[in-house]
Amino acid sequence: MEKILDKLDRIVIFVIIYSILFITFFNTLKYTIPFVLALIFAFILQKPTNFLIKKFNLKSSIAALITTSVFSAIIIIFLMWGINTITNEIILLTKNIQMYLSQNTSRITYSINNLQKYYKNLDPAIISTIDTNISNFSTKTLSTTLNVSGKIMSIILVSISYIPYIAMVIIFTLISTYFFTKDFSSAKNKFIEVIPTNKTERILYIIESIKKMLGNYLLSYVIIIGITFIETIIAYLVLGVNYAILLSIITAICDILPIIGIGIIYLPLAVIYLFSGNYFTAFGLIIAYTLVAVIRQIIEPKIVSSTLGIHPVAALAALFIGLEANGVSGIFFLMFLILFYNILKSVDAL
Repeated sequence: MEKILDKLDRIVIFVIIYSILFITFFNTLKYTIPFVLALIFAFILQKPTNFLIKKFNLKSSIAALITTSVFSAIIIIFLMWGINTITNEIILLTKNIQMYLSQNTSRITYSINNLQKYYKNLDPAIISTIDTNISNFSTKTLSTTLNVSGKIMSIILVSISYIPYIAMVIIFTLISTYFFTKDFSSAKNKFIEVIPTNKTERILYIIESIKKMLGNYLLSYVIIIGITFIETIIAYLVLGVNYAILLSIITAICDILPIIGIGIIYLPLAVIYLFSGNYFTAFGLIIAYTLVAVIRQIIEPKIVSSTLGIHPVAALAALFIGLEANGVSGIFFLMFLILFYNILKSVDAL
């Protein structure tokens, strides 16, 4: 009984400390994000940097400079390619909308005239009811449109205002990555010197386990989103959807969102093609959406549980309960809670 109470006390203390650290971390992320990213990148670059040091007998500063420079160049090239591709597709989309409207002006006018003729031949009582409904609908639509337009403008202005912040984050991240990468080896040695000799192996094992599992957790979601992107771009190209690259990237990003996910792109696209008379593409998109959504629901618990060593039911429970409790942040909270619990349990800390 005493052992059970002792174990329960340790679990309660662990949950309290974890909750405080989790809340503090995410609430301060706005100020610490360059250094968090730099630390993650430094972990990624640690092995190639150590390889250069051992293989070519380089100083840690030179090896770190080489790996950080190559890594930064790859990131910058990828960002430039992505921004250029997305910008070109947005410009093309805008031009095509303008072209469609200019080329189909007579068709649109003809349809409106036919509707007016049909409308004038209706019963006066029906016309009165329609007028009232249209008036109410127009008022609501105008109000909604103004609200949406205001929000869109607000988002655009906020996005523009964030450009200096984003540039600063990128610069500080890359600079910090170099220093973290350079100092990792010496920092590790200094850390080992501080730890009591009888605790060194266990603490290093815990740290390595945390690094490995966090890496696996990140990798698992990169794999899931990557699979969604590949499935989507194949579906869009096969069905002849315009702006396939741009829409595939947006769809993959939306895959992070709970509940709505990829449906926020697939379903409106299907409706657009349905009303334009392209029934093959419309129904193809609905089938593709169903397949991608089902595949994601099947592979997510399996990939997450296998990479983290968590039972699939525990992964499903964390996803469902976390989503219902507090959305995306709730999912992260419970997944990391299970993750750290497993790590500490594996080293008999809990």
